[in-house]
Amino acid sequence: MTTLTIPELLERIEYPESDGQPMSDNTKQWNWMVLIKEGLEVLFQDRPDVFVAGNLLWYPHEGDNRFRVAPDVFVAFGRPKGDRGSYLQWKEGDLPPHVVFEVLSPGNTHAEILEKIDLYDELGVEEFYIYDPDRETLRGFHRRDNEWTPIAQMQGWVSPRLAIRFGLEAGQLVLEDPAGNRFVSTVERARRQRQAEAHANQAEARADQAVARADQEEARADQADARADQADARAKQLAARLRALGIDPDAISP
Repeated sequence: MTTLTIPELLERIEYPESDGQPMSDNTKQWNWMVLIKEGLEVLFQDRPDVFVAGNLLWYPHEGDNRFRVAPDVFVAFGRPKGDRGSYLQWKEGDLPPHVVFEVLSPGNTHAEILEKIDLYDELGVEEFYIYDPDRETLRGFHRRDNEWTPIAQMQGWVSPRLAIRFGLEAGQLVLEDPAGNRFVSTVERARRQRQAEAHANQAEARADQAVARADQEEARADQADARADQADARAKQLAARLRALGIDPDAISP
């Protein structure tokens, strides 16, 4: 009989990559989750040490495959980008996600929300943001002086970790990067890209037309110069013929 060591036993434990729960309860919740995740990926696209995930199972404790959390979106600093079946904290430098987002659906109860607030506090999350698109509310919590503290005013709040600005406009969540650019959906980003390309093409067409007009003006000027040169040549030929006949062309009145 082979006796396995504790590390070997731990290594054999399987951590399911799905909890059987739906990724979102409705399209509105899903669209907001995608917007936040993709906006953060764009924001940190040049940072190889920032990992952004959406609806990925997070196992905080090695050996416990029953205790798991699936934040709607989370960001972990100091962790490399790359595909993962789940976020196994002990394999991630024992770093919990630093920032967590939850987008609520009508099915979320007040008790569930309170439980998540306490849970992310216990797990060491630095910042936690809760957006309810149906009730049009935005709440946040952050760790200050190692204390889990509610954010008194979310309107205009700037995340210490992400450096993004939060706000609500007509109940809609607004997130802005440090340069003031708003997070937008992939569809909206593509629309703006097409619009920018159309404007660029129009500007290029106008520039081409201006060049063509300049070329035409230059051609007309060249033709005028050629006609003037021809007239001057004819005048010189006539003057030479008059001198050959003994007539001074300068003495002839115009």
